Amino acid sequence: MLRRRILTPNVAETQLARRGFHVKTPDARELLETVGSRFLEGYAYAMEAGTPAEAETRLETVPARFRGFAYEGAGMGFAMLDGLPLPGRGRVGEFLAGRGARHNYMVYVGIGWAMARLPRFRWPDITGLDPLLRWLVLDGYGFHQAYFRTEQYVHGRHRERSFPWPADDSPGYVSRAIDQGVGRALWFVGGTDPDVVATLIEKFPERRHSDLYGGAGLAAAYAGGVDEAELRAFQDRAGIHRAIVAQGAAFACEARIRAGLLGPHTELAAQVLCGTDAAAAAKVTQDLRPTGRSTGPVPSYETWRQAIADTFTAARS
Repeated sequence: MLRRRILTPNVAETQLARRGFHVKTPDARELLETVGSRFLEGYAYAMEAGTPAEAETRLETVPARFRGFAYEGAGMGFAMLDGLPLPGRGRVGEFLAGRGARHNYMVYVGIGWAMARLPRFRWPDITGLDPLLRWLVLDGYGFHQAYFRTEQYVHGRHRERSFPWPADDSPGYVSRAIDQGVGRALWFVGGTDPDVVATLIEKFPERRHSDLYGGAGLAAAYAGGVDEAELRAFQDRAGIHRAIVAQGAAFACEARIRAGLLGPHTELAAQVLCGTDAAAAAKVTQDLRPTGRSTGPVPSYETWRQAIADTFTAARS
């Protein structure tokens, strides 16, 4: 299809050698490159589909471990289509009203990828998204920038000084939400090697470490690529940021369980990083989910993250 050929990134862009990312082992490389190819597969399904429902049928054929990434790619694809002059907006909303609802964490992140690729006047409309979760859009933007503009955002440790976030809530939090996506990308840049990832984080200013570790903890639990000893090593390197690593892992548990995609690697990450099983970690996120909306400098989303982190801190004391 013409629009797929024009708008779909080349799968070669997800190869670690092409990106200059660390290669820990052949197995880790294969895992991360498969994540990238499955993301693009989902993106292509969205581009080719006549309707979101048509794409969903194909997305459901993707193996469970990688299906969430395919839904993330489809989220980007539908946001890209909504940003084009034709055929008009509405695909993201329709996608989230269908099977995409179970993958809303990943779809929101995919929308952030589209924001990184579209001109600002074509950015997707986020006003209809869940006010609590729409910060994940910025997480997706941060991941994209660190993944594709690694020299600037990772090695140069660039941070957005002013970002035109199209929501009117807590503008001072924008760069922190982006950093959480950068941290998630560092799990890929570091090739799932805990020491390499932690070293990358520690080169950033200390004030950014918490959000970067939180993002990396989410990726460690959602994408995997490590054994128990490596997870414990990453937890040790996180030091005072252990609790926020646990929070990121709990988000990963919730995202996978909500979508029916829980696998052994996420279960293991929950046991090591959260000190409990994946179902219990996910329940913490559900039980602490805010019901109101904050209009102050600290959004409800961050209050939620900190409450989750505090729970795991208390559980370990």
